[in-house]
Amino acid sequence: MASVWEMAIKVSLGKLTPHVPFSSLVPGHLTKNGIALLGITVDHALQVAQLPYHHRDPFDRMLIAQAMTEGIPIVSADSVFDAYPVTRIW
Repeated sequence: MASVWEMAIKVSLGKLTPHVPFSSLVPGHLTKNGIALLGITVDHALQVAQLPYHHRDPFDRMLIAQAMTEGIPIVSADSVFDAYPVTRIW
């Protein structure tokens, strides 16, 4: 959900211009690719508060906290993620 939220902000600022309406793009791609959204929980927010400040982007920090809390890998090309105890794919 954090990634969808970040994309929505970028669309509203004109920094991301999808070729179809955002309101149909996201649900369509989630269904097409079999992606389930992970909601943001209190535990995730509490984990963000405990993270060392290697990464400054608040959305990326939430993704890191979610990966840590849920024990799941994270997909990112950002090598700064490697400073945290998460498995990064890509």
